[in-house]
Amino acid sequence: MTSTHRPRVLLADDHLMVAEALTSLLSPEFDLVGVVEDGRQLIEAVGRLRPDVIVADITMPHLNGIDALIRLREEGNRVPVVFLTMHKDATFARRALEAGASGFVLKHSASVELVTALHAALEGKTYLTPQLAGEVLEAMKKGPSQDSDPAASLTLRQREVLQLLAEGRSAKEIAVSLSISTRTVEFHKYQMMETLGLRTNAELIHFAIRNGLVEF
Repeated sequence: MTSTHRPRVLLADDHLMVAEALTSLLSPEFDLVGVVEDGRQLIEAVGRLRPDVIVADITMPHLNGIDALIRLREEGNRVPVVFLTMHKDATFARRALEAGASGFVLKHSASVELVTALHAALEGKTYLTPQLAGEVLEAMKKGPSQDSDPAASLTLRQREVLQLLAEGRSAKEIAVSLSISTRTVEFHKYQMMETLGLRTNAELIHFAIRNGLVEF
């Protein structure tokens, strides 16, 4: 990096206090070009603000951070993404890395690790918090995450429908939000129930909470 160019960071987190704390943490070395509160805003802002790197939470409204990253990659956008999360479960770190993340940092370690992770991401490297590194690498050796991570057995569209469902949206609202028909929403719902071996809406919502697609 030349001294004239400070890396441009886009922050995606729906907790205002976290966003404020990160602003002061990053301001000595980075330019914060925007703060968004959910995954859909994140995708829109990336196209508009063209950040050099993104710091994103995993659990966010409308579309979680990992699925937002998958959407970005599908659109051909290669901007590096560092996840900053409360989730201490190696499953989330693995899911993030498989989606194409450049870093995974726990929120309580942000003051120590985040700047390091961002510099690594900007250099094309991957940073994984030392607290989870061993566990994640061990899990990745065992093969595809579908075996240990049921959320990975759902398609991206199914996870989008599930998240909105768990946030309390009706089939009609979900259809409008995703530009699909209500019938398609219902189809995705029944497909998920079949895949996951669940019988009711309540069971689906519990699954979404347990797997970090929504906050409880």
